Amino acid sequence: MQRQGSIGDSAVIRVRATGGILLVAHLALVAWLTLRPLDVPWVMPANLQPFAGIRADLALGWREATRSIVEGLALLAPLGVLLPMAHGRPTSSPLGSLARTTTAAALISLGIELLQTGVPGQIVDVDSLLLNTVGVALAHTAVVPAARARFRRGSTGGHRAPVPQEEPSQGRTPTIPRVGMAP
Repeated sequence: MQRQGSIGDSAVIRVRATGGILLVAHLALVAWLTLRPLDVPWVMPANLQPFAGIRADLALGWREATRSIVEGLALLAPLGVLLPMAHGRPTSSPLGSLARTTTAAALISLGIELLQTGVPGQIVDVDSLLLNTVGVALAHTAVVPAARARFRRGSTGGHRAPVPQEEPSQGRTPTIPRVGMAP
């Protein structure tokens, strides 16, 4: 019995290809935004204390704090959707998918922060690492489970593919009489 490819396989391939292209484009945009040299007269020291930058933004007022926090959440948030889209499985566990996506995004954010140490005008900020990771987790939680459920419903198209049946028996297996050994 041979397995036939299902119609949904081509949809999965299209979604993965689209996700991969969008992922590369988004990461290129993030690299351009975060790793380009800035011409500034002075640079703040690196922030290695968690939530210190957020507290400093809150001290400047709610408008500035909101802008800064939303920017931190939104920078890598599309990865929460694009990573599962590019490499995920439609039947994956929601909690496992969230853990894999969040871990990958945290590592990408850490890589960006470490690369910023060598870029003039850019500083390392542990708060942006935290905000980027939380933004990815929020985007993943808000979009991916519903999108996967919709994709699974849409790939079946309201009808099930016919289950291949075993071929009917064609009778007794023929036997060959025993032949002696040649000299």
